[in-house]
Amino acid sequence: MTDSQTLRPTTAPHGAPQPKPWIDAIHAYVPGKSKGKDGKPLIKLSANENPLGTSPAALEARAQAPALYPDPDSTALRAAIAAKHGLDAARVVMGTGSDELLNLAAQGYAGLGDDVIYVRYGFSVYDIAARRCGATPVVAPDADYGTDVDALLALVTEKTRVVFVANPNNPTGSYLPGGEIARLHAGLPSDVLLVLDQAYGEYVAPEDDDGSLALAAAHDNVLVTRTFSKIFGLAGERIGWATGAPGIVATLNRIRGPFNVSATGQAMALAALADEAFVEASRVHNRDERARFVEKLEALGNHGLRALPSQANFVLVLFEGALTAETAFDGLADRGYIVRWLPGQGLPQALRITIGKPKDMDVIAEALRDMAEAAQ
Repeated sequence: MTDSQTLRPTTAPHGAPQPKPWIDAIHAYVPGKSKGKDGKPLIKLSANENPLGTSPAALEARAQAPALYPDPDSTALRAAIAAKHGLDAARVVMGTGSDELLNLAAQGYAGLGDDVIYVRYGFSVYDIAARRCGATPVVAPDADYGTDVDALLALVTEKTRVVFVANPNNPTGSYLPGGEIARLHAGLPSDVLLVLDQAYGEYVAPEDDDGSLALAAAHDNVLVTRTFSKIFGLAGERIGWATGAPGIVATLNRIRGPFNVSATGQAMALAALADEAFVEASRVHNRDERARFVEKLEALGNHGLRALPSQANFVLVLFEGALTAETAFDGLADRGYIVRWLPGQGLPQALRITIGKPKDMDVIAEALRDMAEAAQ
């Protein structure tokens, strides 16, 4: 027997490694499904992906990208983002999707004994981000499924460190105008970080801009996050960015992953950002198809279906009559479509439906009408 063997324990350890209790309390993020219960692939309208696909320029850039370590600072991409939005490139930080940046914001500014506030029916990552760093998630009441500024401010205490607000909000599609965003910020203590999640910001008409980027440029306690996953059609590449005061950006840079945006992702994002025609076509398609779909749903109001107003690339449909959301979810799957049913987010009475191609939206509207009439 060797010396090393004699040092090994002769009995099994008393127990397996145990996670921290705040980690054990996390409910893992559940992504939108792409298959039915039988495993059959379905037309996926559950993940808010761009139905027009990806910019041809971005696809060409992917073919040219080297399989080498990427620029760890995403220098060219940050400069392009800054030029596009009139920002200082030194105040832009990149992330593996905006999800990484949301988690880093909580990790950098909150911990055990601290509170992180977000609105009920907000993005499910906020709860994960709060618990991941040991902070306590505090959920503010909604206002007809939307963000209520007064409800958020009423929950602020000396323990509050971070407030998350998605605008437009996911999964409800609700939107706060710039005056309300400014009022929320003005009501927060200067040592509370306001994180404005604008994953769907490019779908908002320019004249309805909420002023978040200007707010982040002017104040030390505002972080704005965006993503290339939605209107740019780069969900599979995982590219997000954020902007805020130099101190906030420095904090996130200290704790983000090294080489967190791949060389391929950087090249594709640069090309996608420059392809303004594709972005505008995507915005117009979404605006027009969303309006047409909502109009069809409004005709079903007497059957108990209600579409919430949306500024994003999806519509949350409430089922308040004989037809239930679960039955509609299964019925749409039988017809070849997968949408998002959200009982895990306290919305068993709702389906979130991504705006897809015109033919698909017509099929879904007709299917909902048929099921609603059959349920009466």
